[in-house]
Order: sequence, then C-alpha cells, then structure tokens
Amino acid sequence: MSLPLFDLPPAQLALCFTPALINLWAIWHAATHRFPGHIEQVAWIVAGMFIPVLGGLAYLCFGLRRSRR
Repeated sequence: MSLPLFDLPPAQLALCFTPALINLWAIWHAATHRFPGHIEQVAWIVAGMFIPVLGGLAYLCFGLRRSRR
C-alpha cells in the first residue's frame, strides 16, 4: 500500500513541504539569534510552533529584520 502523498510528482511534493521548511527555519533562526527583548524571541518561537504557516511567514516579513547575531 502506497501513501497518496508520495505518488505526487517531485515539484508538487516540494510545494507540500515548503511551508513546513520555512516554518522550521524561522523557529531555528529565532532561537539562535538575539532580539531587543527576550519576550519577543519567545513570542516568535511560540508563533512558529502554534501558528505554523502564518507564524513562519510573519517571521520572514517582520521578525527577521529585528534579529541580531
């Protein structure tokens, strides 16, 4: 028995996993970089965990600029 997800062509399969990869990257980036406040860093991580697609996209749009190395 084959899973229907893996019967997709490679391009469609990549489109299925792209939002998850963006979100995982956003969580990792927020966890490893500094922010003006500790609460802000925790809020970005929590947003990525509990609001998966929107949290990752919001981090790319707003949180990325606020982070420091």
